[in-house]
Amino acid sequence: MKTEQYRVTGGKKVILKEYPTSAEQSLDKDKVISSLMPENIRKMAGLQEKLYAENTRSLLIVLQAMDAAGKDGVIRHVMTGLNPQGTQVVSFKVPSSEENDHDYLWRIVKALPRRGEIGIFNRSHYEEVLVSRVHDLVRGSQLPPELVTEDIWQKRYRQIRDFERYLTENGTRIIKIYLHVSKQEQRQRLLDRINEPEKNWKFSSGDIQERRQWKKYQDAYEQMLEHTASPDAPWFIVPADNKWFARYLVSQIVLDTLKEMDPKIPELPESEKTMLQECREILEKDE
Repeated sequence: MKTEQYRVTGGKKVILKEYPTSAEQSLDKDKVISSLMPENIRKMAGLQEKLYAENTRSLLIVLQAMDAAGKDGVIRHVMTGLNPQGTQVVSFKVPSSEENDHDYLWRIVKALPRRGEIGIFNRSHYEEVLVSRVHDLVRGSQLPPELVTEDIWQKRYRQIRDFERYLTENGTRIIKIYLHVSKQEQRQRLLDRINEPEKNWKFSSGDIQERRQWKKYQDAYEQMLEHTASPDAPWFIVPADNKWFARYLVSQIVLDTLKEMDPKIPELPESEKTMLQECREILEKDE
């Protein structure tokens, strides 16, 4: 499956209405679920093991989306085959009082994956140019008033680009995924959370308040995608109306990235190889 058509690397305006929210019709759902998806996960697990053994680079996967777009499901179904020892998932909620006492990237830096690991961010530093922008939260923040200027969002885009470039230049590969769900599909999923008792726990009245800001969020996402995508830290606009397709596409994006990274299991120095030979001889003689 080719993922290039969903990739955004910057340099041109992003209009979300021009991007699909539904699955590619050429794909067979049953085949994806029964064979293609499991095969991707198997290959991802093999490459993850090499990345962990190599212990020099890391992979950061950023997930952003409107409510009910399926972030939790993507994490659960795509990352389920990876070794938990080398994988960490971080969900970013409303900043705590301690986090508000620092710059907005402080809590992000603390959560970055270590060398050899795959890190998944369920929401991220991008909340600071999405929720903060839609609700104008910066005016009530602890920022000095003279820094809350009309160009604050452009400054934050630059800061994020610089931050992600810094991470890339220090061995962290970054892929950013926007789950692109239609307004109609979001409506149905929110209704399901109300109508189906087993899903009631997922529903929050705040979801309705956020849905009322749909146009503002779409505008904020378009600006964010346009100004923070780069060749080294691209965005992928993933159609999310069909959960099975979104999960499969994300698995393909992650797999392609791991293949490009091409991690290698390190070769032991000659001195350690000699030691292994000696240990083998000892064990073979031991009864």
